[in-house]
Amino acid sequence: METGLTGKNALVIASSQGLGEATARELVKEGANVLLVSRNDEKLKKVSAQLNEAGPGRTAYIAADITKTEDIDSLIEKMIGEFGGIDILVNNAGGPPAGGFEQMTDEQWQTSFELNLLSYIRIIRKALPHLKVNGGKIINIASSSIKEPIPGLILSNTFRTAIVGLSKTLAEELAPFNILVNTVGPGRIATDRVRHLDDVNAEKHGLSREEVEENMKRKIPLGRYGTPEEFARAIVFFASDANTYMTGGAYLVDGGLVRSI
Repeated sequence: METGLTGKNALVIASSQGLGEATARELVKEGANVLLVSRNDEKLKKVSAQLNEAGPGRTAYIAADITKTEDIDSLIEKMIGEFGGIDILVNNAGGPPAGGFEQMTDEQWQTSFELNLLSYIRIIRKALPHLKVNGGKIINIASSSIKEPIPGLILSNTFRTAIVGLSKTLAEELAPFNILVNTVGPGRIATDRVRHLDDVNAEKHGLSREEVEENMKRKIPLGRYGTPEEFARAIVFFASDANTYMTGGAYLVDGGLVRSI
């Protein structure tokens, strides 16, 4: 299958580790140029050097806090300065703290809103004039909670599902510009975030992390956690020329974990 990604320019947020890094790596392998973004300059420098050896695409990077409008302005300027345009936007952000409704303060609600929803809105707004030039793809990374709320993750359950509403609405508004918008939710993918959540559950229930993992694997039809690379390949599909007619959808990469239709 030809992806048509050679020479395309992709902006991948939160890409110094985890799902963002894996997505950037797979895009570079397919020949896309990628701007890496996170708050950690040292991590970005290291990942950029590694990815420049991973495939025909090339990378640049910028340290930015996506909750700050001035940093978003800077990363868009960096993207245009390095690559001349934007064909693909992959929105991504670290997950908010675990906990139930009664545990969460106003400050935690506000912080999660700014990181996990408002940052997506602001980045799309700034990238849109460049995406409109030739059409393009917006992929918003969320969580499996877009289909089934996850116990103990009230903040994620709230703001991740809001991303679906945003994406669905934008899919209609941006279709005349040939911009396709989709949401992709990871299930139990082996990342630091999932390991942290397993540790939280282990402490809550008096178990080891290994016991929590084994209990979870029994709920997954494929019987294992996914790898970041497996998730990233799904993002590559939605970003590629193989996808020309799928927009406004919300999709899971979860090994069959979520039972809802």
